[in-house]
Amino acid sequence: MHLQRQLAFLFLFVFVSFFNLNAQPTEQFIKVVVAPDHTNWEYKVGERVKFTVSVLQNDNLLKNTIVRYELGPEKLPATKKDSLLVTSGSLTVQSEGMKTSGFLRLIAYAYVNGKQYKGLATAGFEPMKISPTVALPDDFNAFWENAKNELAQIPIDATITLLPERCTEKVNVYHVNLQNYGNSRLYGILCIPKANGKYPAILRVPGAGVRPYSGDIATAEKGFITLEIGIHGIPVTMDPSVYTSLGQGALSNYWNYNMDNRDRFYYKRVYLGCVRANDFIDSLPQYDGTHLGVTGGSQGGALSIITAALDSRVKYLAAFYPALSDVTGYLQGRAGGWPHYFDKTNITFNNTKEKIATVAYYDVVNFAKQLKVPGNYSWGFNDETCPPTSMYAAYNQIKAPKQLYLALETGHWSYSEQNEKLSGWLQEQLKNK
Repeated sequence: MHLQRQLAFLFLFVFVSFFNLNAQPTEQFIKVVVAPDHTNWEYKVGERVKFTVSVLQNDNLLKNTIVRYELGPEKLPATKKDSLLVTSGSLTVQSEGMKTSGFLRLIAYAYVNGKQYKGLATAGFEPMKISPTVALPDDFNAFWENAKNELAQIPIDATITLLPERCTEKVNVYHVNLQNYGNSRLYGILCIPKANGKYPAILRVPGAGVRPYSGDIATAEKGFITLEIGIHGIPVTMDPSVYTSLGQGALSNYWNYNMDNRDRFYYKRVYLGCVRANDFIDSLPQYDGTHLGVTGGSQGGALSIITAALDSRVKYLAAFYPALSDVTGYLQGRAGGWPHYFDKTNITFNNTKEKIATVAYYDVVNFAKQLKVPGNYSWGFNDETCPPTSMYAAYNQIKAPKQLYLALETGHWSYSEQNEKLSGWLQEQLKNK
């Protein structure tokens, strides 16, 4: 009975975690709908844009509502704002647009019965012309080649532990423990089809945070080896309370650690850990030796691009709303990517030549320039965590075959259609032997 309770709790935790990371926000009783007047939300530089703000209750306009709005370039101070009584339930806000490529966002708040409700929409101005602000170091490729050579000298030293309670009729599930760069360990959940044969493989790289992982059993049941990794050098099967404590303590704001030194920056071990995960996959007797893909969202979207650029064994990638993209945007008067190293909150202690120099070696933009394999990408214009300006700055540098699947109204989340499209594409490519 105790084991049953543990399994039930684990299932609930994994389900809730997945829902929170991937599903759209919960519907609210009052909806604030903001819409630009172009159906594709895109405009020419200098073109006027008109936003319509509608406050809805039971899908009908709610009259006599106080509405406050802020209009301006995403993630920057508003250039126009107002608060007014909207008698009809709808109002329009007009703007002269933008003078350069980028994104203009209107955020509206409605106040009903003492509660605040929020809606937003973001107009894109020639986003395919957005150029990055981050510099490309002259020794960028040499730096990472040297790092990979150092990693290659370190034995994998894999420990693989079967997790019988997670195995299914078709799939064996294991907790994996590998030797990683910098005298650290790398942990993950490995899922392998039970049937004899050689299989393509998918590396799943994580979004930001500190949490346990359950492994991608569903994809493994379709005939793939899957490895879902953590990045913090800790086992990924512990009690959830352990990760909560670490996230609020020792690993709080881990993305800032040693940012003033390119060789000691937290993400060096993380990026090389993704390569180490592929080393392990490549060693598996069940792996077909050829068909390897990588996928993830947010921080994982960044790691997908980075891993595919660093490791030629990766043949395809699928990335959702990649973080760590053009993080120096704020230094040039526009939005930068998560974790917003140089925004108004962080610029006081991060705006040093050492930190600016370090992030150039870790920015997704500079890895995007190195990509040689096909990729499928997806995001929305309303992402407030990973601004579309930053994502386009990276995407526009990709010369390899690429596809972008837009879900305009999405923020830092995805619809099931996005997940199905990118996952289906990745699986189809990997099985096209």
